[in-house]
Amino acid sequence: MHNPLILMLVTVTIFFLMLALGSKLSVEDIFSFWRKPALVLRALLAVSLLVPLAVIVLMKFFHLPPEVTIGLALLAAAPGAPLSTKRSQIAGGSLGYAASLQLTLAILAVFVTPSTLAIFAILFADISQKVAILDVARQVIMVQILPVSLGLFINKFAPTFAQKIAQPLTLIADSLFLALVILACIFGLPLLYKLWVLPLEAIAIMVIASLGIGHAFGRLDDDSRSTLAIFCVARNFGLALFIAILNHVEQQVIPTLVAYLIVGTCICIPYSIWNKRRLAQNPL
Repeated sequence: MHNPLILMLVTVTIFFLMLALGSKLSVEDIFSFWRKPALVLRALLAVSLLVPLAVIVLMKFFHLPPEVTIGLALLAAAPGAPLSTKRSQIAGGSLGYAASLQLTLAILAVFVTPSTLAIFAILFADISQKVAILDVARQVIMVQILPVSLGLFINKFAPTFAQKIAQPLTLIADSLFLALVILACIFGLPLLYKLWVLPLEAIAIMVIASLGIGHAFGRLDDDSRSTLAIFCVARNFGLALFIAILNHVEQQVIPTLVAYLIVGTCICIPYSIWNKRRLAQNPL
């Protein structure tokens, strides 16, 4: 996982995904979500409060190794994965809602992530990870906010050009995303052997609980259910790894982070298939 080519692929993939997303949206699309306070509150409660709370309860019941406890805490404190919008579309979610939620979580992560980690550190002796707000802000701005803002800028001031590049950008982003998934499986599967059955069970329970929280809190709009469910599950792997590196614990937590990615993907695939069929049978 420390191969510089893989890290470069991750960075480039996220950049093109967010740039393609921004080029297909207008500023109005983004603000439309923020004009619905009830929907915003439900989403933030589900992703940033209830999922970490579920992880706390899970960690209290399971006597997990310190490295697994640290890894799950980092994931719980890092909402808004850059690939969430893509994954929610696969599950039949709304592009506009997903993009607005993505940007909202990215902005709030600057404050949510350090605060959540501080709570975990108080509750669990194994966790001592700390991170400065400026460090989180720098990482979030570079990998998420900057490319989305560039896409929105192009769409605003050069809409014709944005329409021309939207499809090629999407094709490049989708191809890179597929390559990233394949490489993650190749390099990540061997790391699963470093975990015991109990940690894998805990990770699976965390994923299922997160899906349930998001699906339940999206009930005001059937189209928002799958989007919120995916966003609850999809934690920011890059931000979690970034914090682990700052605290010199990356070697300990990488197996847990990779296991969460793989287990989460495996559980979300049948959910996405089921939800798309549900929406097809009951169109909005």
